[in-house]
Amino acid sequence: MLSERGRDALLGILDNAEAALEFTAGIDADAFAHDRMRLYAVTRCLEIISEASRRIDDGTRTRHPHIPWRQIADAGNVYRHAYKNVTAEMVWRVARHRMSDLIVVCKVELSHPD
Repeated sequence: MLSERGRDALLGILDNAEAALEFTAGIDADAFAHDRMRLYAVTRCLEIISEASRRIDDGTRTRHPHIPWRQIADAGNVYRHAYKNVTAEMVWRVARHRMSDLIVVCKVELSHPD
Protein backbone atom coordinates (compact mmCIF):
# COMPACT_ATOMS: atom_id res chain seq x y z
CA MET A 1 0.00 0.00 0.00
CA LEU A 2 1.29 3.43 -0.94
CA SER A 3 1.66 6.18 1.58
CA GLU A 4 0.04 9.50 0.71
CA ARG A 5 3.53 10.94 0.31
CA GLY A 6 4.48 8.11 -2.05
CA ARG A 7 1.29 8.53 -4.07
CA ASP A 8 1.88 12.29 -4.39
CA ALA A 9 5.45 11.62 -5.51
CA LEU A 10 4.28 9.17 -8.18
CA LEU A 11 1.70 11.68 -9.42
CA GLY A 12 4.39 14.36 -9.64
CA ILE A 13 6.72 12.07 -11.53
CA LEU A 14 3.97 10.96 -13.88
CA ASP A 15 2.82 14.50 -14.65
CA ASN A 16 6.33 15.78 -15.31
CA ALA A 17 7.48 12.73 -17.28
CA GLU A 18 4.46 13.10 -19.55
CA ALA A 19 5.14 16.84 -19.88
CA ALA A 20 8.80 16.20 -20.78
CA LEU A 21 7.68 13.87 -23.56
CA GLU A 22 5.06 16.35 -24.74
CA PHE A 23 7.59 19.22 -24.80
CA THR A 24 10.02 17.17 -26.91
CA ALA A 25 7.44 15.69 -29.29
CA GLY A 26 7.49 16.61 -32.95
CA ILE A 27 10.99 18.11 -33.00
CA ASP A 28 14.48 16.70 -33.30
CA ALA A 29 17.40 17.11 -30.91
CA ASP A 30 18.87 20.02 -32.86
CA ALA A 31 15.63 21.99 -32.84
CA PHE A 32 15.27 21.25 -29.13
CA ALA A 33 18.80 22.53 -28.44
CA HIS A 34 17.92 25.83 -30.11
CA ASP A 35 14.58 26.28 -28.34
CA ARG A 36 15.51 27.83 -25.02
CA MET A 37 11.98 27.73 -23.64
CA ARG A 38 11.58 24.00 -24.29
CA LEU A 39 15.03 23.26 -22.91
CA TYR A 40 14.28 25.15 -19.72
CA ALA A 41 10.82 23.58 -19.40
CA VAL A 42 12.13 20.03 -19.79
CA THR A 43 15.02 20.68 -17.43
CA ARG A 44 12.49 21.87 -14.84
CA CYS A 45 10.44 18.70 -15.38
CA LEU A 46 13.56 16.64 -14.71
CA GLU A 47 14.30 18.63 -11.55
CA ILE A 48 10.79 17.96 -10.25
CA ILE A 49 11.05 14.26 -11.13
CA SER A 50 14.35 14.11 -9.28
CA GLU A 51 12.93 15.72 -6.16
CA ALA A 52 9.76 13.60 -6.23
CA SER A 53 11.83 10.42 -6.63
CA ARG A 54 13.27 11.05 -3.16
CA ARG A 55 9.76 10.59 -1.74
CA ILE A 56 8.99 7.26 -3.39
CA ASP A 57 8.02 4.47 -0.99
CA ASP A 58 10.62 1.76 -0.39
CA GLY A 59 8.16 -0.85 -1.64
CA THR A 60 7.91 0.91 -4.99
CA ARG A 61 11.70 1.01 -5.30
CA THR A 62 11.91 -2.67 -4.45
CA ARG A 63 9.21 -3.66 -6.94
CA HIS A 64 10.95 -1.73 -9.72
CA PRO A 65 14.70 -2.25 -9.34
CA HIS A 66 15.25 -1.61 -13.07
CA ILE A 67 14.56 2.09 -12.44
CA PRO A 68 17.77 3.89 -11.37
CA TRP A 69 16.11 5.65 -8.42
CA ARG A 70 19.36 6.85 -6.88
CA GLN A 71 20.61 8.28 -10.17
CA ILE A 72 17.31 10.06 -10.72
CA ALA A 73 17.49 11.62 -7.27
CA ASP A 74 21.14 12.60 -7.70
CA ALA A 75 20.52 14.14 -11.12
CA GLY A 76 18.60 16.97 -9.50
CA ASN A 77 21.80 18.18 -7.87
CA VAL A 78 23.39 18.42 -11.30
CA TYR A 79 20.44 20.33 -12.78
CA ARG A 80 20.40 22.76 -9.85
CA HIS A 81 24.06 23.13 -8.86
CA ALA A 82 26.22 22.00 -11.77
CA TYR A 83 23.99 23.55 -14.40
CA LYS A 84 27.00 24.60 -16.49
CA ASN A 85 27.54 20.89 -17.13
CA VAL A 86 23.95 20.31 -18.27
CA THR A 87 23.75 20.14 -22.04
CA ALA A 88 20.74 20.22 -24.30
CA GLU A 89 21.83 16.83 -25.64
CA MET A 90 21.80 15.34 -22.14
CA VAL A 91 18.35 16.76 -21.34
CA TRP A 92 17.01 15.57 -24.71
CA ARG A 93 18.39 12.06 -24.23
CA VAL A 94 16.93 11.72 -20.75
CA ALA A 95 13.56 13.09 -21.82
CA ARG A 96 13.27 10.96 -24.95
CA HIS A 97 14.73 7.70 -23.60
CA ARG A 98 14.00 7.53 -19.88
CA MET A 99 10.49 8.88 -19.38
CA SER A 100 8.54 5.94 -20.82
CA ASP A 101 9.73 3.49 -18.15
CA LEU A 102 8.94 5.99 -15.39
CA ILE A 103 5.47 6.57 -16.79
CA VAL A 104 4.75 2.84 -16.87
CA VAL A 105 5.96 2.34 -13.30
CA CYS A 106 3.93 5.28 -12.01
CA LYS A 107 0.77 4.05 -13.71
CA VAL A 108 1.27 0.52 -12.40
CA GLU A 109 1.83 1.71 -8.84
CA LEU A 110 -1.05 4.19 -8.94
CA SER A 111 -3.44 1.56 -10.29
CA HIS A 112 -3.27 -0.52 -7.10
CA PRO A 113 -6.31 0.08 -4.90
CA ASP A 114 -5.66 1.46 -1.44
